[in-house]
Amino acid sequence: MGTSNSNKGTRGKGTPLLPTWLDPVGGIGSGVNLAEPGDNIEGNNSASVLSTVAPQQTLLPLPPAGDADRFKLPRTNFSRFIRSGGNDRASLRRAISGYVTKTAGGARQAARGMGLSRVASAHILGFLTDVASRGAQEVLKSLNLGQLVGLPIEEIFLGISDYVCPEGGTLDAGIAREAFIQTIADLSFNGVVDINGLNVDQIQTVFELYATHAIETRLYNEIGNKTIMLSASAAEAEVIQRQLRDFIKNSVADALTALRLQLENLTPDRILPFVNSVYEQAFTLLSALGSPEKK
Repeated sequence: MGTSNSNKGTRGKGTPLLPTWLDPVGGIGSGVNLAEPGDNIEGNNSASVLSTVAPQQTLLPLPPAGDADRFKLPRTNFSRFIRSGGNDRASLRRAISGYVTKTAGGARQAARGMGLSRVASAHILGFLTDVASRGAQEVLKSLNLGQLVGLPIEEIFLGISDYVCPEGGTLDAGIAREAFIQTIADLSFNGVVDINGLNVDQIQTVFELYATHAIETRLYNEIGNKTIMLSASAAEAEVIQRQLRDFIKNSVADALTALRLQLENLTPDRILPFVNSVYEQAFTLLSALGSPEKK
């Protein structure tokens, strides 16, 4: 449910809140630097963003280990929600909120913890805004992907998947790529069918879809691992998954609405800081789900 990754989940004991591979040294033109809001990232046009995502080998020192018990309560609440068949929504809210505040260490840290999914989000936005400005044919040819010109939008997105989120052996890379594949599957249902007819609303829709899938997959891997086995049926599992996705989607949508003016006036050097802001705001809203006044 939520992810096809086969793993035992993240373990709390001895693992850092932010793994060492999250912030490789170097700019976006030389690796996957995850800038904080307000940083000025150079060389950030869509062609350079999409074509320079080779893994960076220089790693920062290992951060301090996080609290070994930081997964316990969110996982307990998430399991309680699953066992209720999706009826105990309060436990789901507490699980999500607890993940943000306790497991991840707050909204800002949770956003940083999205790792390569944030980089992929920036690649997607860079590509889409460039296409809206210059047209798909010009952009694809500049990326040496002229063979994709004229194909359906789903095939074009599949064709740029290695640029948006290259395959890798890490869980982080797997989450980023799986979220992109899920996004492609959702395009036509959400009215995004013409690569040459993109407007800001459709760009926002694609970003919203991707960020929602990325956060959802991250949550399943962090606090929901193996919980599908607690569901009574496939239909029940679908209901449970939809409820989690709705909470995440609403938070991402609200974050994007609040930052709409920035999206409408997005420039290449502001793409990654904008992405960072959206994820942080979305996690801030998700952390509020566990407040006592929520029913």
